[in-house]
Amino acid sequence: MTYSGKDPEKQIDILQIFKDTQALLEGHFLLTSGKHSAQYMQCAQVLQYPRIAATLGQELANKFMRLDIETVIGPATGGIIVAHEVGRALGVKAIFTERQGGEMTLRRGFKLKAGEKVLVVEDVITTGGSVREVIKLVQEAGAEPVGVGVLVDRSGGQADFNGLPMHSLLQMSIEAYAPDNCPLCAQGIPWEKPGSRGNK
Repeated sequence: MTYSGKDPEKQIDILQIFKDTQALLEGHFLLTSGKHSAQYMQCAQVLQYPRIAATLGQELANKFMRLDIETVIGPATGGIIVAHEVGRALGVKAIFTERQGGEMTLRRGFKLKAGEKVLVVEDVITTGGSVREVIKLVQEAGAEPVGVGVLVDRSGGQADFNGLPMHSLLQMSIEAYAPDNCPLCAQGIPWEKPGSRGNK
């Protein structure tokens, strides 16, 4: 596992926060991408502490202060608290998407207007699938996605969102295996699926 960033000291502090709150799990996990891994980042463990969630939201918001953001949006469930805290830090509204019939949708009266500048956020990404779905929804609503912010980027910096600026608080490379080529399966270690539904 590696981590990197423009401010190594701050990255180390953030990594320590995740360790202290037991958000970084060790074992044999089935990821939402379908791959297997010996490690899993369960951001709900760190976000359960409001003061920490507020700190992380402020840190992420700081990376987008120069953009004229009107709304922050994140996919349920992992992106709800992240969107709320980043929205709070930016002083703008925060909403979330939900899956209905397998499709990412806006419910509960949430709406986006044409030309509205929107920041898409998420707790952790591996493939970036959920974020891309939210971006598509924002575009279909006529609004303008202006960036992507995530707490933890597990893609090793490989996730691409059609050229949108993307910032994370922690970038990690956690090895993942195809199910038919998983050394943990070969050892007979049972897997568990700790995350929520959807391709992150």
